[in-house]
Amino acid sequence: MRLFPAFLIFVSVSLSGYAQTDEEMLRKIYDEALTSSPVYENLHYLTKRIGHRLAGSTQAAAAVEYTRQLMEAYGFDTVFLQPVMVPHWVRGDKEQCRMLSALRGQDNLPVIALGNSVGTGPDGLTAEVVEVHDFDELKKLGRKQVAGKIVFFNRPFDYTLINTFRAYGDAVNQRGSGAIEAAKLGAVAVLVRSMASQVDDVPHTGSLHYADGVTKIPGVAISTRAADLLSATLKQDPELKIYIRTTCEYKGMVPSYNVIGQLNGSEKPDEYIVIGGHLDSWDVGEGAHDDGAGCMQSIEVLRLFKALGIRPHHTLRAVMFMNEENGLRGGRQYAAEAERNNEKHILAMESDRGGFTPRGFTLGDDKLLQKVKEWAALFAPYEIYEFQPGGGGADIGPLRKQGTKMVGFLPDSHRYFTLHHTANDVFEAVDKRELEMGAATMTALIYLLDKYGVE
Repeated sequence: MRLFPAFLIFVSVSLSGYAQTDEEMLRKIYDEALTSSPVYENLHYLTKRIGHRLAGSTQAAAAVEYTRQLMEAYGFDTVFLQPVMVPHWVRGDKEQCRMLSALRGQDNLPVIALGNSVGTGPDGLTAEVVEVHDFDELKKLGRKQVAGKIVFFNRPFDYTLINTFRAYGDAVNQRGSGAIEAAKLGAVAVLVRSMASQVDDVPHTGSLHYADGVTKIPGVAISTRAADLLSATLKQDPELKIYIRTTCEYKGMVPSYNVIGQLNGSEKPDEYIVIGGHLDSWDVGEGAHDDGAGCMQSIEVLRLFKALGIRPHHTLRAVMFMNEENGLRGGRQYAAEAERNNEKHILAMESDRGGFTPRGFTLGDDKLLQKVKEWAALFAPYEIYEFQPGGGGADIGPLRKQGTKMVGFLPDSHRYFTLHHTANDVFEAVDKRELEMGAATMTALIYLLDKYGVE
């Protein structure tokens, strides 16, 4: 019988005792994020030194270069730019809107042009107003009552819905497609109640869409308080008029980039896990919550892996998608390139709901949802309790047709739509600890899914 030296037996036993448990690794992830993370300072640079980042702008180009250099400085295995053509839309002069009423005289109303909108021209336009709450109501009015007028879409959020994203989803089609439906009936412009979860004086921008063969008419969003004023005044003075002046302009397609940082997988390098947010933002505010926070958190996931010496089994990518706000071309381009290169993306996680207190995740299929729920006890010490069915996000959505499993980071939703697409979405609105907790929570789930797989 062969005898092994005693010290070899001792070493073997000792090493097995140092194996990291999942509880210990998650604790290390949260400790590192809450004590040594640069994620808040990185967001400060993006928002304060670069500012808003509308696709096609010089600020968007600066953000591409900043995030490329940042990920290179962290020593990721690969950092590269993925070309994508994006629309270059400019807002022009500050928008003007006045209510002209025989009862009240003139009232200036807070408005903001909707993204992709055509302008009114330098002289503006003046017309009577018809108020509707949905497309069915609009169609019932018919061309005779709509032609030559401004259609005022005034469907508010359902404030009884606890999840404000559901309220947003129930209301947003009037912003996205209202100009199409109104133009079909001869309207000259649309005025849309802001997609906001409270009544205030702040207008919220966001994209509208046009359709081939349908006249393009200007679209502006009006603040919720002004919308209530206009609605009340219309009931007293149905013949009041609205004056709108915008000078928006589409300047064609221009080159830009998705920015991608990568940690190579040790066991399955040809299987990819993506964590991402969108680098572009609207040209008001600083795009801090939407979606500077998500971009910096996504980069932080890979940084935390490196800082803690975690070598991923699969290849991890942090992707800064370009042009989510007014085109989604970055997300589509990424998916197209993945398919062209025969890259197998097993999982994609998106952070695009703000940098607020983390609550949990939405998961795109029942099997994955049940798998993650089995880790509920691991997340409970960090007050992460919500694991829900749902989509992952707009930018990772195009990967779904390739069989990629979808995950959405789920922070608290109650404050998001007070800031979303407004001038108030600035760095000061982001809390440092909330941002760090979100980055740690995303990293924790990626760690577990990378270790145990997604099936």
